[in-house]
Amino acid sequence: MHDDLVSVIMPVYNAAPYVAEAMMSVLEQTHANIEIIVVDDGSDDGSPDIVKHLALEHPGRITLKSRNRQGPYPARNLGLNHAHGDFVAFLDADDWWSSDCVEKLLTALHNDKADLAYCGWQNVGDHANSLEPYIPPAYEKKDPVTAFLRGCPWPIHAALVRKSVLKAVKGFSERCYSSMDYDIWLRILGHTRNITRVPEVLAFYRWHGSGQISATKWKQVLDAIQVRQDFIRDHPELVKHISAEARYELVNGQLLKEAYRAYWKNDLVNARKLFRAALARGTWRTRDLKYLIPALLPGGLFRSLVRTISSSHGDGQ
Repeated sequence: MHDDLVSVIMPVYNAAPYVAEAMMSVLEQTHANIEIIVVDDGSDDGSPDIVKHLALEHPGRITLKSRNRQGPYPARNLGLNHAHGDFVAFLDADDWWSSDCVEKLLTALHNDKADLAYCGWQNVGDHANSLEPYIPPAYEKKDPVTAFLRGCPWPIHAALVRKSVLKAVKGFSERCYSSMDYDIWLRILGHTRNITRVPEVLAFYRWHGSGQISATKWKQVLDAIQVRQDFIRDHPELVKHISAEARYELVNGQLLKEAYRAYWKNDLVNARKLFRAALARGTWRTRDLKYLIPALLPGGLFRSLVRTISSSHGDGQ
């Protein structure tokens, strides 16, 4: 195990304040046999210079590739094409790992003869929804298919995967951009259920607020629905134990819930998009129509109407 080469793929775009910390969290891992493939995606803030400086300080361990504003998932696919290790992990340029993260994930892979090992994580930053450490359940001990259809099981940097598995699923798809992490875990689940958990928080995810793709909630929700539908279509044998009603709820159940959550947060852009999608998909009941019908109005009129109604009720929404 100590001789196993682990390839860490890191897309970078204007991450100068954070990229050195992220890379050092890889270079200082207790499992020493690690290469980093950095794919710069057209940064103009000096990020490539930071990477080049670290590459000089750590010869033979860092490879820098460049492309022009293709996005993180094409960047990860490019990095995957240049990975030499039999094991691959992904780390974004503003996140980091505990120093024993790779060692513990790799040990679990070997001990359990698994194809993928995953761990717990913690969100950090002023804009994080929750700062509590989170350890996911042991999906492999129950029904991972149903669990994965409920939602993305872990973030991109909380897993170590055999490269052969990533090659088998042909890397990242690029069709549902805000749910591509979720998509690849679902497609890997379709290929193998041989996964194992390390029940410790080893990965740290930095939140930056509205600039993150996660902040475009309506798109994230609709893309997640799409990748669930794709999984069910492509793997009927894996979902046959789930009733048609339960499958429908697993795929679409979050749509109206997220619409209402956005509405009551006064996030009317996301609320309108999600209410309109719920209306089009038929995922509503009669009592929902008083919220769904106004969402058919143009955005400005919808927001004005909602604020007028809210003011008339004196709730300040």
